[in-house]
Amino acid sequence: MEKKRQPIGVFDSGAGGLSVLKELVRLMPEEDFIYYGDSLNAPYGVKPLEEVRQLTYACAEHLLERGVKEIIIACNTATSAACKIMRGMYPDLPLVGIEPAVKPAAQNHRGEKVAVMATPLTLHEEKFKQLVKRYENLATIIPVPCPDLVEYVEKGILEGPELEGYLKDVLKPCLQEGVKAVVLGCTHFPLVKAAIGKVVGESVRIYDGGEGTANVCWLRKISVQIKKKGTSALRAVHPKKKHIMKRCIERQRILTAE
Repeated sequence: MEKKRQPIGVFDSGAGGLSVLKELVRLMPEEDFIYYGDSLNAPYGVKPLEEVRQLTYACAEHLLERGVKEIIIACNTATSAACKIMRGMYPDLPLVGIEPAVKPAAQNHRGEKVAVMATPLTLHEEKFKQLVKRYENLATIIPVPCPDLVEYVEKGILEGPELEGYLKDVLKPCLQEGVKAVVLGCTHFPLVKAAIGKVVGESVRIYDGGEGTANVCWLRKISVQIKKKGTSALRAVHPKKKHIMKRCIERQRILTAE
C-alpha cells in the first residue's frame, strides 16, 4: 500500500481515546484512521506496570498488522508505561504519546494551584514526576488519583448523582486548597468534562491534552512535507493553522533546551 494512503493508528484502553481522535480528524480530515479501544482490559491505570506494557505492545501490534504508517498512543497510562520503550522497539515508526496538559495550566495560573486528575499508574510513573518538576516553579501541582473514573466512562455513566458523588469525593481535598485549574490527565476524562465542571464550578478552568497531541501529529506531517518539497509546502497550510505550528515549534524548542 502506498504510504500516503496508509491509515494512522490510534489506540487507548477503551473509549477515552476517541476524544483525541476527534481532534486528529478535525486537523487532518484528509487522513484515514484506524481506532482500537481495548475495552476488554480497561482500565489500565490500576494494573501492574508490566501488564500495562504488555497490553500496550499488543495494541501496537494489532494496528501494525493492519498496515498503519504511524501510531498515536491516546492513553496517558500507556504512554507513561511504554512509549519510551516502544520508540526503541520500532525505531522507524512515527510514534506519538500523550501527556497531561500541565504546561498550559501552569503557565496560565502562575503562583496558583493546579490539580491533575489521572490514573494512579500515570501519577506514579517517572514521566509524570519529570513533568511536574519541569513546571513546579510556575505553579503548585497537586496530583489527584482517580482509580475508578475510567470504569464510569466505560460503563457509559457520563452524568448523574452517582458520578457526581464520586467526583466530589476525589476532588474535595484539592478544592478545599483553592485550586484554580484542573488538568484532565486521562483521555477518558474529557468525556465527563461536563460533570467535572459541575463539581469544580465555573471559576476553575479545565484543561485536557487531546488537542495538543493532535497538534504535534499534524506538525509532524507538515515537517515531512517540508523535507520533501521545501518551504513551498507551507503555502498549503491554512492560515488558521499557522498559529498551531508556531506553538508546537516553540514547545519543541523548550523541550530541546531542557
